[in-house]
Amino acid sequence: MTTEDAKRPRLGLAASGGGVRAAAFHAGVLKYLAEQSLLERVQHISSVSGGSLFVGLVMCRAGYKWPTSQEYTERVYNEVKCTLTTTSLQLSGALRLIFNPLNWRFALSRANILERTIWTVWGIKEPLSSIRGGPVWSINGTTAETGRRFRFKNGGFGDYELGYAHAGALSLASALAVSAAFPGGIGPLSVKTHRFAWKKSTEWDLDAVPIDMKPHFKRLHLYDGGVYDNLGIEPLFDCGTQRFKKGRDTPIIDHLIVSDAGAPFARARISHPLNPARFKRIADIALDQTRALRVRSLSNFLINNPGAGLYLQIGAGALAQIKKFGPGRPAQAALLAGEWLDTTMVKEAAAIPTSLKRLSEKEFNLLSQHGYETARWNSELWR
Repeated sequence: MTTEDAKRPRLGLAASGGGVRAAAFHAGVLKYLAEQSLLERVQHISSVSGGSLFVGLVMCRAGYKWPTSQEYTERVYNEVKCTLTTTSLQLSGALRLIFNPLNWRFALSRANILERTIWTVWGIKEPLSSIRGGPVWSINGTTAETGRRFRFKNGGFGDYELGYAHAGALSLASALAVSAAFPGGIGPLSVKTHRFAWKKSTEWDLDAVPIDMKPHFKRLHLYDGGVYDNLGIEPLFDCGTQRFKKGRDTPIIDHLIVSDAGAPFARARISHPLNPARFKRIADIALDQTRALRVRSLSNFLINNPGAGLYLQIGAGALAQIKKFGPGRPAQAALLAGEWLDTTMVKEAAAIPTSLKRLSEKEFNLLSQHGYETARWNSELWR
């Protein structure tokens, strides 16, 4: 390693949920990072829902490994674009459920259908263990039985209350389906606990030896990681202490990039008391407040630790942000002279619905460009 390489950051990357809207936004963020030859610096990836689908697609198209910056720029980015603009997990999954009677038993746990759809439509057919080398990847879900963050990481899965088990031959498609299993829209993926050998540490000490144990539940129902943390930052950042996470199986990072393509909370009139949409609105308020608390903690950390990371938020127009935060910074004049998406186009990108439908090329290009620009102006302004 050269002296110059030693000075470059060890990156943590959090890819938020948000369906295919998030996937296209993240694609643009990674395109900018690849142009800066930074993909090789990524040590730990944490993903949720649409972010997990995106990272899984990237890994698959790169041969079940994290791509180099050159690979991503020259090939993987275009293959991701092709997949997202020519296939629809949502439509394909619906057709599999409706027209195959064998799938009707999954009517209330449609993540099982999503798993099979990811397998056949996107061609992600390998087990989790097939991912070779590269950064540690935390794929996040939510355990309905415990309310804890369920993770797939380093060939294992579980949560700190249940314990952890070796994933064995569990497919990558299963992990991605769990991470994207939004309540109501998709529903949980069901896992029988007796099929796995579980272990749990009796103490928080890093040197504690895990012991064999048996979960209290015969079956687990695993939901979208966004129910617990739609930013996906918990494996990387402790919101309480406002420090980067450290642990026995947690890589050391000194720079955190959070790509947040979650849907902005809309101001709207509440529905009639008998309309089920009223309950969804209340749930959205609760989830938005949980997200806001995490963002405040992260933002405070970044303010107090200049150069420690970037928060890349969908819907934040470049020109307005550069004018607001740029005074006194050397890069402001050059950034203001550049060409950026206008306010209308930024709002249009952020308003694309959270779904697993096929994106049009126009939608993908808009979201990807917005992600690229958001990474660029943040990186250059705060550098």
